[in-house]
Amino acid sequence: MAPAAEPADAVLFAGVSLVLGITCRHLLHGTRVPYTVALLVLGVALGWLEFGTSCGLGKLGAGIRIWADINPDLLLAVFLPALLFESSFSMETHQIKRCMAQMLLLAGPGVIISTCILGTAIKITFPYNWNWKTALLLGGLLSATDPVAVVAYLKDLGASKKLSTLIEGESLMNDAVSIVVFQLFYRMALGGSFNAGSIIVFLTEVSLGSVALGLVFGLLLLLWLRFIFNDTIIEMTLTLVVSYIAFFTAQDALGISGILTVMILGMFYAAFGKTASKGDNQQSLHHFWELVAYIANTLIFILSGVVIADGVLQYDTHFENHGISWGFLLLLYVFVQISRVVVVCLFYPLLRYFGYGLDLKEATILVWSGLRGAVSLSLSLSVKHAGDTAQSFLKPEVGIMFVFFTGGIVFLTLVLNGSTTQFLLHLFGMGKLSAMKLRMLNYTRYEMLKKALEAFGDLRGDEELGPVDWVTVKKNITLLNNLGDDHVHPHADEDYHMYAMNLKDIRVRLLNGVQATYRGIIEEGWITEATANMLMRSVDEAMDLVSSQPLCDWKVLRSSVHFPVYYRFLQSWLPQRLITYFAVQRMESGCYICAAFLRAHRIAQRQLHDFLGDSVIARTVISESNAEQEEARIFLEDVRVTFPQVLSSLKTSQVTYSVLTHMNQYIRNLRKTGLLEEKEMVHLNDALQTDLKKLKCNPPLVKMSRVGDLFYAHPVVSILSSAVRDHLLSNAKETVNECGPLLYREGSGATGVWFVSIGVEKESALVIARLFIPGIFEKLAMHEMRLLIAETSSVNGLYNVGEDIILDHNYVGILLEGNLRTEDQNMIASPGVLLPSNNHSNFAKNSSAMVNYCVSPSYQVEARARIIFLKTGGQQANLQRGSSSISQTRSNMGSCPAPLDTSLEEIIVTVDSPNKLSLSQSSGAPRGS
Repeated sequence: MAPAAEPADAVLFAGVSLVLGITCRHLLHGTRVPYTVALLVLGVALGWLEFGTSCGLGKLGAGIRIWADINPDLLLAVFLPALLFESSFSMETHQIKRCMAQMLLLAGPGVIISTCILGTAIKITFPYNWNWKTALLLGGLLSATDPVAVVAYLKDLGASKKLSTLIEGESLMNDAVSIVVFQLFYRMALGGSFNAGSIIVFLTEVSLGSVALGLVFGLLLLLWLRFIFNDTIIEMTLTLVVSYIAFFTAQDALGISGILTVMILGMFYAAFGKTASKGDNQQSLHHFWELVAYIANTLIFILSGVVIADGVLQYDTHFENHGISWGFLLLLYVFVQISRVVVVCLFYPLLRYFGYGLDLKEATILVWSGLRGAVSLSLSLSVKHAGDTAQSFLKPEVGIMFVFFTGGIVFLTLVLNGSTTQFLLHLFGMGKLSAMKLRMLNYTRYEMLKKALEAFGDLRGDEELGPVDWVTVKKNITLLNNLGDDHVHPHADEDYHMYAMNLKDIRVRLLNGVQATYRGIIEEGWITEATANMLMRSVDEAMDLVSSQPLCDWKVLRSSVHFPVYYRFLQSWLPQRLITYFAVQRMESGCYICAAFLRAHRIAQRQLHDFLGDSVIARTVISESNAEQEEARIFLEDVRVTFPQVLSSLKTSQVTYSVLTHMNQYIRNLRKTGLLEEKEMVHLNDALQTDLKKLKCNPPLVKMSRVGDLFYAHPVVSILSSAVRDHLLSNAKETVNECGPLLYREGSGATGVWFVSIGVEKESALVIARLFIPGIFEKLAMHEMRLLIAETSSVNGLYNVGEDIILDHNYVGILLEGNLRTEDQNMIASPGVLLPSNNHSNFAKNSSAMVNYCVSPSYQVEARARIIFLKTGGQQANLQRGSSSISQTRSNMGSCPAPLDTSLEEIIVTVDSPNKLSLSQSSGAPRGS
């Protein structure tokens, strides 16, 4: 007789289960036996020892009986929220979106078709005189491909990401839909009546209600996390608690699908919440959820084995002809596989069309990966529980048979399908490395040998321990043995097919480097969460196109950088202050994106070049990267010229965050070295964390000059009487003009006066040319000058500190901004005129009348400079740029710009515009009419 069970015995079973799980994980490491299959077999063994033998397992057996009698709803409520949330938020959001259509096909109509096939087969072939409701109930129950089982074994197999995402996402949605179908037939089996209309209403309420509730909880979770800063414990606890509350609210309070609710919650958090956690917090959160999933998986699979053993033994006890049922169990397993084949084959054309597509090998793996697990088992226990509570519509033996058949299918799919899927992957060659990757792997080993020799050279002369022999050291490093003498570069093959494969591979590697840099920037706190999400998404989308087109991650970002088309319509009816606010916010976001984009590509290029050298393919990909960066540079330069306050504000925020982070790291290092005590470090750390939190919640704002201040400070206005000034100001109207619109055409009637508060117009170059080169331009009308400069000038953009400007004899430069140094070490400041030393044109002949000019064959930039070049001869420009080591290593991450020449802007009083930034296109030329 088994000893009386005590509540504490349940803890003993949990502890023993975890010990068995640890043992399996340790012993099975490196083998092909799936971890979950081993746990299920152990659970069956424990159940058989307790329920199938007379001696039992004592206290452990008492704990087993407590867990085996667990309420099926409690079983789902305890384990599923954590497992579903961990699975959902660990998936790649971009791949989920790409595979969504495939998932919905398999999880929606696929489940219904599978339920009908299984229900019909059971009704026709099984000799139990079940009605259609009962047969379809078992069919719906067995149509659920269990996400718990699928996710656990996919992690062991190491399948491709796109296939894993499809199978995992389909199993999550499949399970949610299957439970809804099961609930429908379950209510019918218990006496409920449904017509076609009520069925549609029920399915709609459950599905749409679950999605809406999951989104609501996701929004609440993100809003709460925004008020938490660097508190890992709260973040981990909050995500865990919200997943359980969401499941309970959906399942019990509202009667909708808790599985679908938690799945949507996890996916929403994966899409928008991952970037909220930075550095160690994000890593700790992932480790926490991996631990939760590991514990829950271990317990639920061992418990599933116990329940299967109990169900089989109960079936053998209650039924005389139980031997026949074993044959029907095998037949049911065949039906389950056939239904899966029919569903996949039926939708195969659509599965190939949508998402990443699907070939025959992947379709075979998809069919074979339809595992059943704890969810199906708990649903069968619900049927058994309903029969045990004397329901008139379900007999007790029906519930026992449901547990028997479901437990058998769970065992067979996990043991047969789960343990042989890896064999299929190997048979199809889906886990093998391509020839290109093998060559890259071998090349990397040679590079590792170089690094090892460098490290050995630094360490071999240790003063304390003395010298060491390299041969002995190398013997202990497996990767460095058996390298051979043929050190072949991975891009040495000139075959066209290999070239295309290598080109695709290097694009992927560079994009991986870009994404890794983005993660580093996120951890440094240099960009906002919204910007981080856009940047990561751009790389994901570019990854999908590497085989068909050059690098294109900037195309994804372009729409987020430039002003949307609807902005023009908002200008006509929204208040000006609101328009200005939206413009500033849009520019801030664009600057964050462009600066991070440039920095990430620059770092990824350098890393790629350091690793692969100057190969043709590497040069091609780096050229593609450089071409993408041009538009981002132009955008930042436009903002620097038209709205420097934006870049100044962003740079202030970034530098402040970096300084605080470095200070925090400094005191932590002092604590590690023992120079600071714990209390001292905590005191300093709390002060720094307070400042970091303030910076995150209240970043520096862009300071806007008031219109009145700008107006009264203008020299033209200042000489007017106060009455006239006040009258003009009362009639002034502040506007924000995009690039391109004509403000005034020469010769037309004047309707007002425009004051440029912020912005650049092409009139700047005209005025400087007329004032500083009077011998040439003073006799020309303004419209003639505009035509001349439009036809003969070119703007070569911004020149950075350290760059050299070699001026061809056919060109004259007008320095609009910055400072230059000649070869004779003479300085020239803006505005000024640059003449080449060998110029024989009218410019040189009239140099005596020029103002602030300089003659030199080349100029070096001392402060960031903008120059417009006027062509004086028939030959093309030969404007060469050379950068020093300073400009080559300078960071583009939100560089703080030099202020505009306000005296120059006062000369050109033409437009009242606080932002003359291009809304639809970018150009390196100064803006305006």
